[in-house]
Amino acid sequence: MLKRFILWDYQRGSWQYDIMVAIILAFLFVTPRGWFRDQPRVPKGIAMLPPENGSSPFWIDKDLLGNTPENQRVIKLTEVLRAQTGNHRLLVTRVEEVRSSEDELLGFMAFARP
Repeated sequence: MLKRFILWDYQRGSWQYDIMVAIILAFLFVTPRGWFRDQPRVPKGIAMLPPENGSSPFWIDKDLLGNTPENQRVIKLTEVLRAQTGNHRLLVTRVEEVRSSEDELLGFMAFARP
């Protein structure tokens, strides 16, 4: 019986097949997300973007850095991102302001190296 269970040897529509599907679905929906360690969690207002040219870009909401002096932004973001991603070697190399066509501050782009 264990061999049939492992090799999925039951006909579709049988009660054994239905039980197997129910077990798989229960595993998918009941398993805590933390078990998979899928992605690093970042705080609200920060979004990870796809890596490019060896650096990891992040979108930073304007409220997170709006009152921080320009010369302190790299240091603050390095600390925040290291704490949130768990990567203690992460280093923010530069932070750029993103402005609208009316020169309104929309947010920041931060570029980091792992």
